[in-house]
Amino acid sequence: MSTAKFAIKNSQFTLIMVIMVLVLGVSTVLTMPRSEDPEMKTTVFPVVVIYPGTSPQDMEELIVNPIESKLYDLSDIKQIKTSIVDGVAVLFVEYTFESDVDDKYQELVREVSALRPSLPENIYSIDINRIDPSNVNVIQLALISENAPRALLKKQADDLKENLEAIKALKDVEISGLSDQIIRVDVQTDELSRMNIPLTQVMDLIQSGSQNIPGGNILAGGKTFSIKTTGNYQAIDEIENTIVSSSEGKNILLKDIADVYPSFAPETHITRLNGYRSLFINAAMKKGGNITDVQEEYLSVIDKFKENLPANMDLVTSFDQANNVNKRLSGLGIDFLIAVTLVLFTLLPLGLRASGIVMIAIPLSLSIGIVFLHLFGYSLNQLSIVGFVVALGLLVDDSIVVVENIERWMREGYSKLEAAIKGTEQITLAVIGCTATLVIAFMPLMFMPEAAGSFIRSLPVAVILSVLASMVIALTVVPFLATKMLKPHEHPEGNKVLRVFQKIIHSTYAVVLDKALKKPWKAVAIAGVIFIGSLLLIPIIGFSLFPASEKPQFLINITTPDQSNIYYTDSITRKIEAELDEISEIKYYSSNVGKGNPQIYYNVVQANEKSDFAEIFVQLEADIKAKDKVALINRLREKWSPYPGAKVEVKDFEQGVPVISPVEVKLLGNDLDTLQNVAAKVEQLLASTEGAIYINNPVQNKKTDIRVHVDKAKALALGVPTAYIDQTIRMALAGIDIATYTDPTDTHNEYKIRLSVPRDPYPDMGVFDNLYVNNVRGGAVPLKQLASLELESSSSQINHLDKIRTVSVNSFVANGFSNDEVIQQVIDKMEEMPLPEGYRYIMGGEVESRQQSFGGFGTVIIVTVFLFIAVLVLEFKTLKSTLIVLSVIPLGVVGAVLALLITGNTLSFVATIGMVALAGIEVKNTILLVDFTNQLRREGTELNEAIEKAGELRFLPIILTTLTAIGGLLPIAWSSNPLISPLAIVMIGGLISSTLLSRIITPVIYKLIPPKI
Repeated sequence: MSTAKFAIKNSQFTLIMVIMVLVLGVSTVLTMPRSEDPEMKTTVFPVVVIYPGTSPQDMEELIVNPIESKLYDLSDIKQIKTSIVDGVAVLFVEYTFESDVDDKYQELVREVSALRPSLPENIYSIDINRIDPSNVNVIQLALISENAPRALLKKQADDLKENLEAIKALKDVEISGLSDQIIRVDVQTDELSRMNIPLTQVMDLIQSGSQNIPGGNILAGGKTFSIKTTGNYQAIDEIENTIVSSSEGKNILLKDIADVYPSFAPETHITRLNGYRSLFINAAMKKGGNITDVQEEYLSVIDKFKENLPANMDLVTSFDQANNVNKRLSGLGIDFLIAVTLVLFTLLPLGLRASGIVMIAIPLSLSIGIVFLHLFGYSLNQLSIVGFVVALGLLVDDSIVVVENIERWMREGYSKLEAAIKGTEQITLAVIGCTATLVIAFMPLMFMPEAAGSFIRSLPVAVILSVLASMVIALTVVPFLATKMLKPHEHPEGNKVLRVFQKIIHSTYAVVLDKALKKPWKAVAIAGVIFIGSLLLIPIIGFSLFPASEKPQFLINITTPDQSNIYYTDSITRKIEAELDEISEIKYYSSNVGKGNPQIYYNVVQANEKSDFAEIFVQLEADIKAKDKVALINRLREKWSPYPGAKVEVKDFEQGVPVISPVEVKLLGNDLDTLQNVAAKVEQLLASTEGAIYINNPVQNKKTDIRVHVDKAKALALGVPTAYIDQTIRMALAGIDIATYTDPTDTHNEYKIRLSVPRDPYPDMGVFDNLYVNNVRGGAVPLKQLASLELESSSSQINHLDKIRTVSVNSFVANGFSNDEVIQQVIDKMEEMPLPEGYRYIMGGEVESRQQSFGGFGTVIIVTVFLFIAVLVLEFKTLKSTLIVLSVIPLGVVGAVLALLITGNTLSFVATIGMVALAGIEVKNTILLVDFTNQLRREGTELNEAIEKAGELRFLPIILTTLTAIGGLLPIAWSSNPLISPLAIVMIGGLISSTLLSRIITPVIYKLIPPKI
């Protein structure tokens, strides 16, 4: 029994299933997870080592080299990139993309923990982080006050953090812009020297006083009692009264040789909102959540919290991703309604009843697609919704073809029941073949490798599921509905609109086709010339990977001269803020001095602490269009290039896989001085390249350090180990954290007990005055007797790539230039540049990202091509029919390239996806024509007559399916989202050219190589 016959004879069952599908679809849409971007995995783990006061060379020797040697021996390591600056080393450990993220993270934690005892013991911290795109903060709040004490600001921020952490759907609630609370223990080293008290003794006694050692249990009276000992410090007074020595029957207390007081660590991250002093509170959302529902929860918490704030504080929600998501989803919803309306207009030739059947098939197909998308673990995000909008123009194709064929049988005198069954059966194989080719066309996008494939995957999955659903609906529900809704037309040739269409087809298309069939080789030659001409246009339109984001937001990065202190960087940042304050389009600007803004975009991670760096996150008014944002960015670039006393870079957010910049030249070698010289030449090369802006050479200048030169002979004679000297200097300059104190009255108040000397928060050269070092006998020796201070130059930054020293010189691309054009110029110049022996270069940036995104993609394409051929051979049983169908693919390239050229788009990653998908749609339409021509010839029709008759009769359904596809894609093409609009532009252009050209060329090729029947 055929599917149509089953659905018709079991009409009540069919009706129940239809209602169930609709209810399930609506329920799934309302409850499935929603997010702005699809969930992705990443196999990169940053290992961050902080060792304050340590030069890059020392960091490299003492920390980085041992860690790299250990980690590089692990399995599945793809590469290790390391960046080393003063006091901070970040190792980006990347595993192969197929690796299990959780297993590799645990492996990394184990290996680093095992290595920890062999590293310097005074390392401040070693953190193994996970780069999880889902860790993007969904909200950023600013707790503002110009005059509230830091302690009060901290208390309010901690309370808000606790309230937000109570929301189950939120995670990683963090406070930025507030230094750690510390208990400063400023030791008078001259007093220690006078009393002959070793510094190590003071440290050991404070540590022992901070320990909480359980006493154990005793049995008494048939019960077990826990013994509580004196425990750790319960008040700051207890720290002051720590006994550090005894002399002549008198105890010497800590307060006798040191000042003990609560304070905050030196500022390393200064935050402001719109120029006002503030703390930032950020929170991310757990996986699988619905951001719209979560927004209701956290807005309620925020509103309630604001009611109890002191009068001199305010709480501002400066960033709320849910607003962006809701706006984008509602915008795509409007696009969807527009697409449905356009599709409805294209169905008018079928008549109202036939159009009604097709329109009913739309929600049914989409409902099935959405339900299965949810079952496969995908969320409702911008790409999956685009997939459904793309599918909208495709999923009606099967229904149109089936309804049109049923109506044709009815016009030939068959009853509704007979026409529904016979018409569906006649075209079932062609519909299955069409759907199979369409699914195959989108399959390469499903199997794209690496992060790019993970990012884009929900789009092809949504299309494939919807198209498969539409095939099932077309072969079951549509014939069932046809028996209930269709009526014979009063006119044997259909309704008035259909008759007009057929008349136009007969008077124009039939005439042109007849002429082409008389001169087939001439027609093929003309098509070939058009195709070759379009290929020649590809270098003109250029190539790029991912476009910029259309969101009304961008970043301003400020880099002051090397070794600038945080207050100088802050002064420059305030000047930039003053200029931003004058721009009416700007709603919020969040300033971060000394560190990057907390992560608010999926592919931009927070920059690490650096005193000569600041970042401003700028948000425009919601109604600012993408082109206006670009214009503002260009104005600011011109205004601030150059900027006195700093380098100011205005950067737009980019879509897709993160890259440092589009143009990046990586130099590899061993000697730092040689690398610096070569990097200077590459910097000049980029500066002379038209279209290159914001050129960055991280080793442009060396920095000046102060070397403590120890007289080792004198130190040996006085019994002073060099380790004691190093420890004393570190205590004086950076301080040594020796214990932790928790305020028993407030669990939020946790302090690090930091041993140092009396000094300002940021030490100066005066620290070395009156500094004493203990010898092995506990005596004290003035540092001046043992060491002298000398100036020396050193590298400000050292980078490694797979254990090899490297320097990355990079630049951005100016507006009006394509990335591909500038990159190619740089490659050509680099090939001509002689490099010292043992040194080489590789291209990073977009070139590297392109290789990763499309690496292995060629294999997927080859498999797809053979699957295409296999399905067509299976359907037609002849290679000639297969070749005729495949010949349509080049004709779509013509329109796709012209569409990109006219709209000013490049051949981007997304446009390439559109090209691949276009091939499936073209093949699908041609299958209908070739299949019907073969059927007519089997019935005895002569070759030329069969070709012309099939061309005329199949012209209308092919035109209708093409118009519906274009109608569904038009709203996406009009969209301001540059990530998805090129996909629609390519497909619309290709559909137009292939439909116009293939209706002539396919019959002509059929005549030249007619398959055996």
